[in-house]
Amino acid sequence: MDEKLFHEFPPIPTQAWEEVILKDLKGADYEKRLIWKTLEGFSLKPYYRSENLENLDYLNSNPGNFPYTRGTDYEGLKFIRQDIRVKDVNLANKQALSLLNAGVSSLGFIITEDLNKEDFNKLMNGINPEAAEINFLTCDLTAKYVEILADYAKENSFDINKIQGSNKFDPLAYMVLMGKTYCGKDSCNCVEEMYNKNKNILPQFSLLSVEANAYHNAGANAVQELAFALSQAAEYLKIFAEKGISVDEIAPSIRFNFAVGSNYFMEIAKLRAVRFLWAKIVEANSCKNLENAKINMHCETSQWNKTIYDPHVNMLRVTTEAMSAIIGGTNTLSVVPFDFAYAEPSDFSLRIAKNVQLVITEEAHFDKVSDPAAGSYYIENLTDMLIDKTWDLFLKVDEIGGYIQAVKQGFIQDSINEIAEKRSSNIANRLETLLGTNQFPNFNENKKEIPISEKPNIEGEMFKTITLHRGAVEFEKLRLKTDKAAKRPVVFMLTIGNLAFRKARAQFSSNFFACAGFEVIDNNGFENIEQGIKAAKTKNADIIVLCSSDEEYETLAVETFEKIDSEILVIAGNPACKTDLEAKGIKNFIHVRSNVLEELKSYQKQLGIN
Repeated sequence: MDEKLFHEFPPIPTQAWEEVILKDLKGADYEKRLIWKTLEGFSLKPYYRSENLENLDYLNSNPGNFPYTRGTDYEGLKFIRQDIRVKDVNLANKQALSLLNAGVSSLGFIITEDLNKEDFNKLMNGINPEAAEINFLTCDLTAKYVEILADYAKENSFDINKIQGSNKFDPLAYMVLMGKTYCGKDSCNCVEEMYNKNKNILPQFSLLSVEANAYHNAGANAVQELAFALSQAAEYLKIFAEKGISVDEIAPSIRFNFAVGSNYFMEIAKLRAVRFLWAKIVEANSCKNLENAKINMHCETSQWNKTIYDPHVNMLRVTTEAMSAIIGGTNTLSVVPFDFAYAEPSDFSLRIAKNVQLVITEEAHFDKVSDPAAGSYYIENLTDMLIDKTWDLFLKVDEIGGYIQAVKQGFIQDSINEIAEKRSSNIANRLETLLGTNQFPNFNENKKEIPISEKPNIEGEMFKTITLHRGAVEFEKLRLKTDKAAKRPVVFMLTIGNLAFRKARAQFSSNFFACAGFEVIDNNGFENIEQGIKAAKTKNADIIVLCSSDEEYETLAVETFEKIDSEILVIAGNPACKTDLEAKGIKNFIHVRSNVLEELKSYQKQLGIN
């Protein structure tokens, strides 16, 4: 029966598919219409087939087998983690216990102010460090809390060999964030000193970290995040090798912390690619036991794409990001609370962040399948592309002399900042969408104060830096100006003429001006210009947007311009008659190629909003 079906439905060659596609395109440019150009420099095809999997050697391996592309073992997500900001130790302890009782199995303590031993014991009161992973995220790079945790474990009869967790200690990332070395020395001897002092205190603890999430949250693309993280880790291996510490000892003690963004399939492929590359790097550094080439990986949802306006959209963003991380095979995961950018996370936002992971694991069972992306023509090709492109960039850093030399020369910072600027431009032009911020905003939202952090001034900067920021910040500043203004500008849609054009252009224009927080009044249509202008004046309109077809603009735009008073006239579209209209004094046009951010700033300035 099966053989008969195969005869009835023979395989169709790629050339036949291409011929059908070209026919359907009716002469349109294949490259422009169907090839997706990514920030990583990939040209992605509209479809992939089984033939595109040829020559991918790692497909023959299983989860748990070197080079670990398909996972470091057969288990899924090991720990569901939630990070807690420690300002009040008693409150933080209460939150931690609540999270543990609700299914969280890993705690991250964000410690911004120094804790003494008494405060630390209050923080840990009632918490069993054998049953939950404990992670320290501190501003000061130190392992002091690892020592205090070991003391706490001994005093309370916990087995130090069963305590797992990590310590944020990454002086190389400190270089690109602060513009200087942490210990004041090029050699980063502080890494080796810290490790030797603490390696036996908690044997299962990851004492070193590679904060790859810093690159992501500064605007880097996926290739940069991987390449610079691997270059950084390779630099640590080199530092330890010079001190006689083998890769077999140090590699398992390094934890990679990645951020996962909303480019769903790319993020899945990113985690699969980095497992392969790290395994190969460790192997090349004279690793004797390839079990030690397994990457220790934590992921957190991106901070770069989170927004202050329409913040509940952040809940949707973190859901797909968490899915990517788990499908990609992260060992542990934390979800950023949706309100982190503008408030101290509330019990509600912490609960939602935790429940996102619980729904994905407990209800959808994402963690029960090893490498669910395996065999996907598209994801496997993305993985391979990321491996090749990341390795090329890794070798560039190596040719410069390694991570430290690349930082000193500004190569890493310039590379990331270039992509960050491109992404900012894409957001300003709506080539990259942040829903609720630069596209489809909440028209009724109004905020008088929001915390928007600026780049801090760093004393003693020796070289260039990267800046952690959110992509939405410039739009948020723009809208906040409107929210704080004495009068909210009114934008009136004067819709007239061709029904299809006026509706589409009114919707486009409404979204356009709402991104700046202007009050938008849409209309079904007017019989004539006089009627439309009269209605606009009744509403005290500051801006009148003429919405019609290109052909009708030749007469309607001039008529409207001649009959308005102090209102600003805007033409919705980029008509062929634009030059003629400009010659008659009509200067304002908005369309899909407009730089939305700069245009809205211009209208604010014209209206006296500073």
